[in-house]
Amino acid sequence: MRHRLVLFDFDGTLADSFPWFASMLNEVAARFGFRQLPPEAIDELRGLDTQAILRRLEVPVWKLPAIAAHMRTRIAADIHQLQLFPGIPEALRTIAARADVGIVSSNAAPTIQRILGPETAALVRHWECGASLFGKASRLKRVLGRAKVPAAEAIYVGDEIRDARAAKSCGLRFGAVSWGYNLPAALAAEQPDLLFASVAEMAAAL
Repeated sequence: MRHRLVLFDFDGTLADSFPWFASMLNEVAARFGFRQLPPEAIDELRGLDTQAILRRLEVPVWKLPAIAAHMRTRIAADIHQLQLFPGIPEALRTIAARADVGIVSSNAAPTIQRILGPETAALVRHWECGASLFGKASRLKRVLGRAKVPAAEAIYVGDEIRDARAAKSCGLRFGAVSWGYNLPAALAAEQPDLLFASVAEMAAAL
């Protein structure tokens, strides 16, 4: 089915930021006093949901806002290390020709816009950025209200278990991408409405 509104997560969905995240994890752990992991163990996090990751890293919940703010500052400073997955600009142009496009992300809007570039960023009509770790559901509802689009006519596309759960809590369909933070098997267990193996497949389906 076609959707009137297609909403995207950013990191791990449109932008290839997991390598940057993995390289930063132990530095951030040392700064905020949570558990560091050897490089070979970091990939194990990709099969876990957010709560399980926090338990694995022994991150106190009260530290999350400060950690998130620090990560947004660092990713903005390291923006030269980040790039879109191949084919994303073309995919967004294809999708934007038949539906409104939005981005709902924990990352900051200026950072996302710089990575997208002006031409691709101009395709995005709805922005809800800087969401807290568990705050995407409220941001998705806000976009639906502002766009005046029923949840049944919209879809959220993301790469994490928390994206799937946020979408379903709002009555949105969820499209999972196989190239992001969580492993395809972990996403499949959430029973997404769509599971994309490639950017080209995503562009054709939405």
